[in-house]
Amino acid sequence: MAKRKKQSIPALIWVVVALLVLGGGIVIHQSQVQEDQAQQEAAQAKLAAKENFIKTHAPYAKRLQTAYGILPSITLAQAILESDWGNSTLASQYHNLFGIKGDSPANTKLMTTQEYVNDQWVTIKARFRVYPDDTASMKDHALLFVNGTSWNPKQYAAVLAAKDYKTAAQALKTSGYATDPDYPAKLIQLVETYHLADYD
Repeated sequence: MAKRKKQSIPALIWVVVALLVLGGGIVIHQSQVQEDQAQQEAAQAKLAAKENFIKTHAPYAKRLQTAYGILPSITLAQAILESDWGNSTLASQYHNLFGIKGDSPANTKLMTTQEYVNDQWVTIKARFRVYPDDTASMKDHALLFVNGTSWNPKQYAAVLAAKDYKTAAQALKTSGYATDPDYPAKLIQLVETYHLADYD
């Protein structure tokens, strides 16, 4: 009767190691799948929030176009850019979607902001207007274009006269609305990425 050959200890160790590696690989793979899924869900939620921001504010932007002649694409793109989709402190707490400044302590909030001065970004303190809701902010933004500033009532005439979003975006820069040299390009990119001209 033949004797059974004993399996060597090293061979058993390799079998155990292989099983552990295989099992670990399965766990790592499952973990990666879960992480990828979580990232995908987060991206979808973020996109849904952006779409909701546009759909929420587009109807009133169109009403402002009828009343004052301001392109909805520009109103929406500025609101998105200035408020970070409504997530900035100024927008989420004080309904100021456009970074509009004010003077009176009664209806403004002193906040830190960055402005482009002498070819560089500097941090300053400034007073920004506080609104009861987003529509009040949007209307004040429209009236700023219509009435101009106290020192130049026609300051934003070129913005009102613009027939397309590219012309309006450039007019905002030349009219002195923003100090950021890339302001027009940022607005145009937002309009084109999210098809905001469809509302014009």
